[in-house]
Amino acid sequence: MTVRQDIHSSGIPVLCLPCEARHRGVCGALDPDHLARLAKTSSRHKIEPGVELIGDAEAVDSYSNVLSGVVKLTKSLSDGRQQIVGLQFAPDFLGRPFKAESAINAEAATAVSLCSFPRAAIERMMKESPELEHRLLKQTLNELDEAREWMVTLGRKTALEKVASFLLMIARNIDSSVDPATRSACFDLPLTRADISDFLGLTNETVSRQLTRLRMDGVIRIENNRHVTVDSISRLEQRCGGRGATAL
Repeated sequence: MTVRQDIHSSGIPVLCLPCEARHRGVCGALDPDHLARLAKTSSRHKIEPGVELIGDAEAVDSYSNVLSGVVKLTKSLSDGRQQIVGLQFAPDFLGRPFKAESAINAEAATAVSLCSFPRAAIERMMKESPELEHRLLKQTLNELDEAREWMVTLGRKTALEKVASFLLMIARNIDSSVDPATRSACFDLPLTRADISDFLGLTNETVSRQLTRLRMDGVIRIENNRHVTVDSISRLEQRCGGRGATAL
């Protein structure tokens, strides 16, 4: 493969040139030398849906950039019950530096592609590159803001607004190659109806009713019970209710 070299790509490892994590993810904080050193320790994996990536209280020995697909984050209670507490998309960073054990379960909700690095390599690189540490802190704070907005969704929005907010989040995040300014979207639902219900704190029947309502109102189209088309993102935003329509 021939890759054009220019002022922006000179010195960048060929493997990293097309990667969204280099542009919008944590690796964008690294200069070419640090990126080349990190790339030598990296490995890429394709994970099938339903495979656990890391378990609660499991020892952390690596971190990953999500290159494609959707990762489901869950917390488990002592009696085995689970709650979905978040979703991750490309180019999110999977893992929490400086923690010896995971405090969350991560599972591939769809087919997922990961670029993984040894824990020691990332933590060493953070000491050498303050910008990388800053980028990771910024991502963590963004996730905190998103979690707070999601608390508003779960606590104050109607069932229709919850389902619309969920669809808007997927439409905006599931494909990292799509221009954020694009005003339409097509995607496969990354969660089952049961998982969507769990995530939104609704029953399966309520989720199905609200999806049908959005479809009957022309806000979305659904094929094969899973493939969703949103012809107008702005119309979907209007169904999200309040400030959450722009915050997800």
